[in-house]
Amino acid sequence: MDNYLDIEELARRLRVPVTWIYDRTRKSGTEQIPHYKFGKYVRFLEKEVLEYLKTKSKGGAR
Repeated sequence: MDNYLDIEELARRLRVPVTWIYDRTRKSGTEQIPHYKFGKYVRFLEKEVLEYLKTKSKGGAR
């Protein structure tokens, strides 16, 4: 089974506020972080989040 993360665990691993994660689940298009909803629960596949972050890091820091 794939490794699903909840919002708190993902925020802790990325060292970002939980609100940043919630904001990325509400965005559309390429700004939306890949996620799955199981009823009221939101989960993230670790490998999909890593791939998302790789595509976002190519732009460099501003």
